[in-house]
Amino acid sequence: MNQDFFKYQAQTTQFASGFEVEKAEGCYIYGKDGKKYLDFVAGVSANTLGHSHPKVIDAIKTQADQYLHVMVYGEYAQEMPVKLCKLLAEATPAPLEVTYLVNSGAEAIDGSLKLAKRYTGREEIIAFHHSYHGNTHGALSVSGNEYHKREFRPLLPMVNFIHFNSEEDLAQITEKTAGVILETIQGAAGFWVPHPDYLKKLKARCEEVGALLILDEIQPGFGRTGKLFAFEHYGIVPDILVMGKGMGGGVPVGAFMSSREIMQSLSHSPKLGHITTFGGNPLIAAASYATLKEVLESGLMEEVQEKEDLFRKLLVHPKIKHINGRGLMLAVNLGSPEYTLEVAKRCMAKGLIVFWQLYRNEYMRISPPLNISKSEIEEGCKIILEVLDEC
Repeated sequence: MNQDFFKYQAQTTQFASGFEVEKAEGCYIYGKDGKKYLDFVAGVSANTLGHSHPKVIDAIKTQADQYLHVMVYGEYAQEMPVKLCKLLAEATPAPLEVTYLVNSGAEAIDGSLKLAKRYTGREEIIAFHHSYHGNTHGALSVSGNEYHKREFRPLLPMVNFIHFNSEEDLAQITEKTAGVILETIQGAAGFWVPHPDYLKKLKARCEEVGALLILDEIQPGFGRTGKLFAFEHYGIVPDILVMGKGMGGGVPVGAFMSSREIMQSLSHSPKLGHITTFGGNPLIAAASYATLKEVLESGLMEEVQEKEDLFRKLLVHPKIKHINGRGLMLAVNLGSPEYTLEVAKRCMAKGLIVFWQLYRNEYMRISPPLNISKSEIEEGCKIILEVLDEC
């Protein structure tokens, strides 16, 4: 299988590990090598409840016994997509009330950009340096790393970039701006969090000039920071909320959410302002509903701060420069990309899965399932410290 993996499946790097998976359960992935590996990555923040969570699996099986795809998005009323959208509306603050279900976070980003342009009648999008929003042409256009973009130009026109946490740059948001898009916590750049009151000042500027604020919560959403969405820590509500990754508990999904007034602008002039065949797929919606319900009712979000504190307490070492992030999305600065890759490789050999940040490879990613236990945190941190001592 390893040979066929590299021969027949398209690769995105020249250093994929080719690790062969046998099964995954809880916070562990089991390899065909007969070993088990503690997972500190959770599918890059996607497996909110770990692997093969029984409630998610049961929801998938139940829906599979009823029906799968029956019609393109938005034509038929299907129980699980409706229940998911209703629960999202109940769990988020006003004016967020209507959800458009799609296939991935990147598609949700594209849909949110279209929505902002359609509603405001404007063309300019303001994005942020060092941001990451996905790899479709639209999402790549508003991502802020030129190295990953330059070979695919031309991208969307009229996208301008400002600096995260720079209050001076807010003046560049004007009456020409349709929407301002940013990650509530910058992910690929190393889990950079907003300064106190920065998001309030950004929101106020958007309101002043009539631009829509689009928050990308694809990674910090669904409890990863101790709130259902990270913006709840900062006293604001976006005009458009984008989600994905951990929303599905291990299945591919995305969505964007807004007020009814704003979202209705996609239904006319032209009709089918955004259309997707498999968005709102009932199987995916069933898994997402089970995930959201468990996150809301299990008490896991209330444990996130304590688990973050435990990580920060245990991960103290001369080779750790600092730790960015919030909740269970932490980025450990190890000084250089080469060293981080070596540490990740040696951790894997000892039974621990860690990874690195997309843009800033000197940062080691720690984003385990929300239901990781304290003993598992201690087990994994012990391995990290052993590796830092050895290499």
